[in-house]
Amino acid sequence: MNLSNRSKVVSNKKMSFLERIYLPAVLRGMWITLSHLFRKKTTVRYPEVKREFSDIYRGKHVLKRDDKGRERCTACGLCAVACPAEAITMVAAERQPGEEHLYREEKYASVYEINMLRCIFCGMCEEACPKEAIFLTKELVPSEYERDLLVYGKDILVEPADPDKRVDISKRQTPEVLEFKKNKKLRHNR
Repeated sequence: MNLSNRSKVVSNKKMSFLERIYLPAVLRGMWITLSHLFRKKTTVRYPEVKREFSDIYRGKHVLKRDDKGRERCTACGLCAVACPAEAITMVAAERQPGEEHLYREEKYASVYEINMLRCIFCGMCEEACPKEAIFLTKELVPSEYERDLLVYGKDILVEPADPDKRVDISKRQTPEVLEFKKNKKLRHNR
């Protein structure tokens, strides 16, 4: 029974001889296949040739340091809450006396892990972070044969302390944010 009480119009159109033998449809499909043989190849011979990525490509994560080499992350957990794939886990700890040169605030992430198998590279963690501690870089996440190797901890995520080896994320920020960061009087930029 039809729930809308509308009558359906059914056509009983007879197929022609060519439609019954499917010859035009087969020839049209063959023509499409043959036309693809003469098009420019879209694949890249990856190990030898590297593809050019956009400046705002979202790849491997990095935990940033401030100008003095201290970790920016304060283990607030906003990135973990914002992550739709629930790929980020962290454990907060209190900074001990004498560790002021290592951590920017009194609270820091003693454990910070991102499961790259779950991550969908959406950038929500980057947007949620109030301290600008986490960013996605242009670097590709390498493939692995074991699952354990794709759970990145602080040993992989935190950028080097050497200022020359730091990751440049300025292209991921808008001109307004870069102008705001020049004002060192604001506590956020210290």
